[in-house]
Amino acid sequence: MKKIGLVGGTSWTSTIDYYRIINEGVNQRLGGLNFAECIIYSVNFEDFRQFNTAHNWDGTYELLAGAALSLKKAGADLLLLGANTAHIVADRIAETVKLPLIDIRVATARAIHARGLKKLGLLGTKYTMELDFYKDTLRGSGLEVMIPGLQADRDFIEETLLHELGKGIITGRTKLAYLQLCNQLIAQGAQGIILGCTEIPLIIQSEDLPVPVFNTTLIHSIAAVDYALQEVI
Repeated sequence: MKKIGLVGGTSWTSTIDYYRIINEGVNQRLGGLNFAECIIYSVNFEDFRQFNTAHNWDGTYELLAGAALSLKKAGADLLLLGANTAHIVADRIAETVKLPLIDIRVATARAIHARGLKKLGLLGTKYTMELDFYKDTLRGSGLEVMIPGLQADRDFIEETLLHELGKGIITGRTKLAYLQLCNQLIAQGAQGIILGCTEIPLIIQSEDLPVPVFNTTLIHSIAAVDYALQEVI
C-alpha cells in the first residue's frame, strides 16, 4: 500500500471527509482492520484565503508546495491537494515535489465520462467558477461547463463557503439557495451538477437533485485509494 499525502486545511471540514472516505475505501477493498497509510499536513486556511483573494498565486503555490514537500519528507508516495481551488497551482507543485499528484479535475472528468454526460453545471469558489484552470481541463476532455450567470450568485457561493461551510455551519437557508442555483443550471440544460468545492457536499447530496451529482471530495478520495492500492489488489 502506498502512503497517501494529503494537503488539507482548505478547509478542515472537508479534510475530515477526505480522511473518512479514504479509510473507508481502503477497508472496503482489503477488509479486516486494513485502513489507509495517510499523512496529513493541514495548512492555515486564512493564509490560503488571503493569497487567493489577492490573486497571489505565487503565495498560494509556496504555501501548498511547502506542505507537499513536508509530506514527501515524511514518506508520502503520492499527493492530494484537498481543495478544487488549490489545483490552480497543482501542475507547479507536481513539478516541484516530483511525486504522483492525483488531480481532482482529471478524476472528475473521468467520473463524468463514465456516466456518459457532456453538459455540466459547476458550483465552486469564485476562482473555480470564474478562472480557466478548472473549466479548461474539463473542456479539454470534451465536456461543456456552465456556471451561475449572475455575479451576485457566485459571490453568495463564495461567502457561504468561507463563512459557513468552511466553519462547519450548515443552514437550511443556504442549502435552499444552492439547490435553486443547481435547478437553474439544470433548466438551462445541465445533465449533471459538479460540486466543485470540497465543502459543498456537506450541504448538497445526490438525492437532492434530479440529475447526477458529482461529489468531487468523494471522487478525488477514491482516485487516491485506487492509486494507493493498485499493486495490492
